[in-house]
Amino acid sequence: MDIVVCIKQVPDPNYFSQITLDPITKAIRREGVPVVVNPVDRNAIEAALQIHEKFSGKVTAITMGPPQAREALEEALAMGADEAILLCDRSFAGSDAFATAYTLAAAIKKYCAFDLILCGNETVDSGTKIVGPQLAEFLDIPYTSNVRTIHFRGEGVCIVERPLENGYMKVELKLPALATVNKAINEPRIPNVLGIMQVANKKFRAYGCNDVGLPADKLGLACSPTRVADLFEFRQKRRLDILRGKPEQMAKDVVARLRELRAI
Repeated sequence: MDIVVCIKQVPDPNYFSQITLDPITKAIRREGVPVVVNPVDRNAIEAALQIHEKFSGKVTAITMGPPQAREALEEALAMGADEAILLCDRSFAGSDAFATAYTLAAAIKKYCAFDLILCGNETVDSGTKIVGPQLAEFLDIPYTSNVRTIHFRGEGVCIVERPLENGYMKVELKLPALATVNKAINEPRIPNVLGIMQVANKKFRAYGCNDVGLPADKLGLACSPTRVADLFEFRQKRRLDILRGKPEQMAKDVVARLRELRAI
């Protein structure tokens, strides 16, 4: 079973307080902020590796990004992926979810044989949750999202569970198919020394827009139907009241004040 895992390199969530937005380009300023593999994408890699351990075939990790995104692919290879593909070209810059899925689909059609495609349910830097579903639409394959378990009936049918508010939904997908996974599906492994040493011997490919076969004016910002129109800083003004005294009396004063403000 051949599996493709779509991953993304994102700003480290532990440094989100240091991220700012450029008022001119309206894009995230990433300078000085460490980057990591999108956390739930690591769960997708782990899910692919666990499936790979049960079936024959290979796991291919693919990402679209600047040259430094190679680091994310190297982590996937160190975890156990067999191959990696980097889509890197200035023409890809500014891609929204639609343009990203469009480019990934073109590359996967041209370079990847697959039975299953796995993605993280969302990325921490945008959180749209739609790259996976749009990718499936471009590839014309069935898909489901927010998956917490994956099982198989033979090698031709995938059965997954999706959590609901008061239970779960079981979905059956005929392969080839795509699924986006959530963090409940597994605990991603940490690459060991042997896995890190083997990265240099694994197949790594990099492609630009000419390789993928898409015209530059159909990629990146030019192909993105959504974009940030404006930025503003929201500052909320609050009035501060300090209450003093015994807890019982302060509780009564709070209730009385809230009633006065018609908050309760």
